[in-house]
Amino acid sequence: MTRLLALCLAVLLPAGFPARAADPASPITIRAGKADSPNHALALQFAEAVANGTNGALTLVIEESQGSVQNVMDAPRRGRNYVFTTAPNVIAQARRGDKPFKHDPRYRDIRALFPIPPLTMHWVVRADSGIQHFPDLVGKPFIPGGKGSFAERQTASLLHVLGLEKSALLIDMDSAGAPAALAEKQAAGLALAGPYPIAALVELGGKVPLRLLSLSRGELAKVLAADDGLAAQAIPKGTYPGVDETVTTVALPAGAYTTTRMSDATAYALTKAFWTQRQALVERNAAWAAVSPAALGMLGVKLHKGALRYYREIGAKPPAPPPRPD
Repeated sequence: MTRLLALCLAVLLPAGFPARAADPASPITIRAGKADSPNHALALQFAEAVANGTNGALTLVIEESQGSVQNVMDAPRRGRNYVFTTAPNVIAQARRGDKPFKHDPRYRDIRALFPIPPLTMHWVVRADSGIQHFPDLVGKPFIPGGKGSFAERQTASLLHVLGLEKSALLIDMDSAGAPAALAEKQAAGLALAGPYPIAALVELGGKVPLRLLSLSRGELAKVLAADDGLAAQAIPKGTYPGVDETVTTVALPAGAYTTTRMSDATAYALTKAFWTQRQALVERNAAWAAVSPAALGMLGVKLHKGALRYYREIGAKPPAPPPRPD
């Protein structure tokens, strides 16, 4: 069974919406992966920020889950105050009825609230390895990411679309041991995925001169064509020690979602509290700096009407989401 982490926080509705419209007796449940997952940590942070930015009548409860797929599967049968994190491509799979989902028209009721830091690919090499571009990986020992991980899957896809899969020298190693292997020159490079900056990579960069491989325009086009769930992502220069140029890579967008059953008042309150506390989030975790209203167009579904009201109030003009079944 899902384990409740029992984080209870107070949220005050903004002026303009009556308290009764937000159903104050009903807690807001935020569902976000396993306790040790990046999205779960992010959910804890934004839930605390929402509470700190308000002072009133709703209770927030953080739930652990088995991940994004389960979060979406449960959306049709959860209550009105259900908020969950996932990637837009998982919602698209659910709406199409692709396995492991079964066709359910209620998936069309999913709506977006705000983005969270994306899962960003980092292809890292030692600066003294002689590797400056992806074709230079040929014959060099490289750790593609933990078995079955997002990093490993994206590395395999990258090598395939660039025609390097047969010539790459991949090392099967647990991701926890990868930084040490790089530091000890057992590997020339490694792949990691996560919201940037990744703390382990910042620490490693303080010990070993590093380079992040950047996709050329042509390479980026091939990688994106192979997986329509990805988006182009820039890692700003200075994010990691010694990396003095902006790096072009890919990322899996992610966001906080609910359904049309949530009241406009509650959706407005949550969205406003999140954005007014964004700077506080950045001060706690630099990964939140990657989140801006410009990312709204990557959320893949319509914005909840309550959230949309807030974006219009601040003058944000969310672009139309990519065409998906709605």
